[in-house]
Amino acid sequence: MNAADTAFLLISAGLVLLMTPALSVFYGGLVRRKNILGTIMQSLICITVVTFLWIYLGYSLAFGPDIKGIIGGLKYIALRGVGQNPSPDYASTVPHIVFMIYQCMFAIITPALITGAFAERMRFKSFLLFAVLWSILVYSPVCHWIWGGGWLARLGVLDFAGGLVVHLTCGVAALVTAIVVGPRRGFRREAFMPHNLPLTVIGTGLLWFGWFGFNGGSALAVNGIAAQAFVNTHIAGAMGLGSWLILEWIHQKKPTTLGACSGAIAGLATITPAAGFVNIHAAVFIGLLAGAICYLAVLFKNRAGYDDSLDVVGIHGVGGLLGTLCLGLLATKAVNPDGANGLLFGGLSFFISQLIGILAVGIYTFVITWIITKFVDFIMGLRVEPEEEVAGLDVSEHGETAYNI
Repeated sequence: MNAADTAFLLISAGLVLLMTPALSVFYGGLVRRKNILGTIMQSLICITVVTFLWIYLGYSLAFGPDIKGIIGGLKYIALRGVGQNPSPDYASTVPHIVFMIYQCMFAIITPALITGAFAERMRFKSFLLFAVLWSILVYSPVCHWIWGGGWLARLGVLDFAGGLVVHLTCGVAALVTAIVVGPRRGFRREAFMPHNLPLTVIGTGLLWFGWFGFNGGSALAVNGIAAQAFVNTHIAGAMGLGSWLILEWIHQKKPTTLGACSGAIAGLATITPAAGFVNIHAAVFIGLLAGAICYLAVLFKNRAGYDDSLDVVGIHGVGGLLGTLCLGLLATKAVNPDGANGLLFGGLSFFISQLIGILAVGIYTFVITWIITKFVDFIMGLRVEPEEEVAGLDVSEHGETAYNI
């Protein structure tokens, strides 16, 4: 056991946990004033719900002994055998319990990210059931396929910190829920303006800060790969912010604060799968591409007609997909000997593996999320009543208001 690695991973776990309250502030500033607390609560409750599930079932399903490449066994149910000794299978220089809690933070933020797609209109109790079912039936299996030694890992699919496991799953789930829940009342007839963009800027800064634990910590040790991932993360976030603003400036004649925040998150999300496998110049390219492509994806939403309230699909879904493709192109063993060479370095088979990973995770997430969403809607209804939606989730779902004005 290595004391430096242990301290590093504990700090990284704290940074990743910070990202969920940061996300709630980021999302909260983007909704209308009457829905900020309801939006924040949907993120905060994931900390409780997913932590409980992770302890008693989720961790074992994700990282337990492999069963035919599909799911983990129940060896670690209720964290049986997960203690202070290192794990022989994962992060062998830190206590097993440290690796477990670090992975728990990823499991927490993923369903919280989805909430931006149906912001301002889903029942709180319906979201609770959705989060439980989705975490067990989607997140844990996909996590096992890639990080737990499952079939995609055996195929050679790489995902450094969650481009597939976190961002593509939440992006696809966001698309499904936005379609099934339906658009907000007044969609395309009235403007839904963010009520507090300074809150969103604060949330962006906290997310960016937490992302260093998200990506850097995924090296699971204090080493050169952690340093590379840390630097690549910042570079891609900065380039994403800039390219989104430039394109927005050209297209809409003005650079906006919201565009800057969105571009930064797009760059950070897109570098996530590749952070520990590519060099600095690749990170610059990925960040610039992320800002431009995700901006265009958000514009396409308006033509497609679905109401993804806070652009989860266009930023996280497209970003996760794009980053995984870029990893298949730009990865090099010169950066990470335990990684692979991408297509530009002769790795055709690796690039094909990444494509298979995208298709497998995307299709599975879409189908299972659709079933879960329809099931929840059938037994308790997904949406609040029309008059409750008009009044706002803060009052109708939680009996409180954010501002006394």
